[in-house]
Amino acid sequence: MRVLIVDDSVVFRSQIKAALEENNEIVVVNTAANGKIALERLEQNVVDVVILDLEMPVMDGIQMLEEMRKKGFHQKVIIFAAPTGEGVDLALKGLRGGAADFISKPSSSSESLEQALEGIKKELIPKILQFKNQFKGNTDKISQPITENQIKKFDNLRDHVSKNEILSFKKPRVIGIGSSTGGPTALEKILINIKSLPLNIPIFIAQHMPPKFTEALARRLETICGHPVHEATHGAVVLSGHIYVAPGDFHMTVEKLPDANHCIIQLDQGPKRNSVRPAVDNLFESLAKVYGNQCVAFILTGMGEDGMVGAKAIKDASGSIIIQDAQTSTVWGMPGAVYASGNYDAMVSIDGCSDYLVQMVK
Repeated sequence: MRVLIVDDSVVFRSQIKAALEENNEIVVVNTAANGKIALERLEQNVVDVVILDLEMPVMDGIQMLEEMRKKGFHQKVIIFAAPTGEGVDLALKGLRGGAADFISKPSSSSESLEQALEGIKKELIPKILQFKNQFKGNTDKISQPITENQIKKFDNLRDHVSKNEILSFKKPRVIGIGSSTGGPTALEKILINIKSLPLNIPIFIAQHMPPKFTEALARRLETICGHPVHEATHGAVVLSGHIYVAPGDFHMTVEKLPDANHCIIQLDQGPKRNSVRPAVDNLFESLAKVYGNQCVAFILTGMGEDGMVGAKAIKDASGSIIIQDAQTSTVWGMPGAVYASGNYDAMVSIDGCSDYLVQMVK
């Protein structure tokens, strides 16, 4: 993977470069101190992934993303986002502007250079390598390898959806959504179309994000969909018509109270699953246990295999699973893992996911 590092801090540029060069699958082809220089570097070098700071002089990260769109650049962009109020809002704006993923920028005031370097290596390298099958130099996006049988099955499902023939699902009592890389944008796309519709069931979302960012995501989704969206709190009673986002660094599950009339939200910081917390698997397993065949869940874009075990639990309880297709996913890891397991009912584009959601809440 060929990487361009864009940051106005010489210290961060050197830290990131040193961290990435320890991995033999990554080549740092160049660096830049601002967006204007970075655009020149993109013209001069073959680059797969751009590591982009948002707050820079001359041309900041948001402006650079806008210029990349205008110029037709196809590189994946990973944002460095400051874990502050303004930094969090900028990160979400960057994701809407075309960035594929982000990591929280280490704080130079609270961490030593060694700690910062370790944090960069741990978080950034996997996020770069998740794209390694999707680009060949500076060319168009390609999908991850799919067998001929898988292609045939996908084409049939795609044709089915293009004819507006929605599969016959029972009206669910709950909807679960799991997502990771590319998830914030995907969530906006599927929730915006229920803005004018009544919502009489709860929706639970497990999106891989660190603390502070999930709170901002909840606020943004509420604006998008027009329904109450909360960063979930421990012990909260589940209310119909409300949407709950798992807080960063906490697993979220649902538990039925002994009187069987109410459910509550449980948060915990138990061990990470698939190296993440919140984990989609934890949420989906609890939804399967509480709601059984009246549960429908979506697995959207994201790296790794989180959600595969939870999807099986929902299918075993006779619930339904819908997965996002490879063509519209930023990374076809999570939905691809569920696809490989066979524990799904439909594979559709992100617009198809939105169509299903609309049908379920009408």
